[in-house]
Amino acid sequence: MKTTVLLADDHPSLLEAATAILNPHFDIVGTATDGAMLVSEALRLRPDVIVTDITMPVLNGIEAVSQLRDSNFSATFVFLTVHANEEFLKACLAEGALGYVLKSHMKTHLVAAIQSALKGESYVSPSVV
Repeated sequence: MKTTVLLADDHPSLLEAATAILNPHFDIVGTATDGAMLVSEALRLRPDVIVTDITMPVLNGIEAVSQLRDSNFSATFVFLTVHANEEFLKACLAEGALGYVLKSHMKTHLVAAIQSALKGESYVSPSVV
């Protein structure tokens, strides 16, 4: 049985690209286009892994992950973002994320980040400052 993944990003083209990259390795059970939808879909679908953007409408990805953590949600979290600075990285790790991948490197790093996170290991894109 494949690991289930929920994707969250407010850009449909990014969701399509990430789905294409992940589909051979994981079961994509749903997508969300804002943080509030991420929270509701996560609670409904109960995926093993959530891959989320940081900058989204309604709730940002960090706030959405925080709400899920507060409700004792036990998925593995991987952030997929354009933000390469340390402040965002630290904020995501503080919320319990194990993966942090830059969108510009998702083709080469996203699958590896999810696989590492599933083993309980941190994975950060090498180009993050």
